[in-house]
Amino acid sequence: MTEPSSPLTTIGWREWVSLPTLGIPRIKAKVDTGARTSCLHAFAYERITEGGAPWLRFTIHPIQENTDKVIVCTAPLVDERMVSDSGGHRELRPIIATRIVMDGIEFDADFTLTNRDTMLFRVLLGRVAVAGRFVIDPKLSFCLSKRR
Repeated sequence: MTEPSSPLTTIGWREWVSLPTLGIPRIKAKVDTGARTSCLHAFAYERITEGGAPWLRFTIHPIQENTDKVIVCTAPLVDERMVSDSGGHRELRPIIATRIVMDGIEFDADFTLTNRDTMLFRVLLGRVAVAGRFVIDPKLSFCLSKRR
């Protein structure tokens, strides 16, 4: 067994993240190792073309329980995939790629898009995004924001 070259950063079950390429400076995320792919709250999708490639324009409410604050985002459309939510409902969702920043650690991740207005968290970070980058301590919350 090989040891990682540097210790992994510990995060809690929920953290503040930034999605700078989407113009989202700070949004609350739930770390969800039960989900393979990350998920971002979005509605009002519109397919567009940029540089000959498929993109998606969509709108989000970045703050839970607040539909007054709105951000319009654009991102490359990576794919569309059938996804089952925690209730077993299947839905065809668009997938985008975007940059995530967590405590100075920057990486790209794929996100499915779906309307999460009724959910507590606008972002779910799936296991593919956090694997090899973080150790998750489920008894902790907002570990990264406490360091600032």
